[in-house]
Amino acid sequence: MEEYAAYMLEPDGHIVQRVNIIRADEDTAKKRAQQLAEDCAVELWQDACKIAE
Repeated sequence: MEEYAAYMLEPDGHIVQRVNIIRADEDTAKKRAQQLAEDCAVELWQDACKIAE
């Protein structure tokens, strides 16, 4: 299992909340981040690497 962090962002780019995502691979982590992105912008990170917006 890999650990990712999804950062939910306000329109001005400030972080509202961090959600830890533990998934088997990057694709399933992206799917979970997409679910979180229904209400706001989300960035998905693994350690210091941005995976997706």
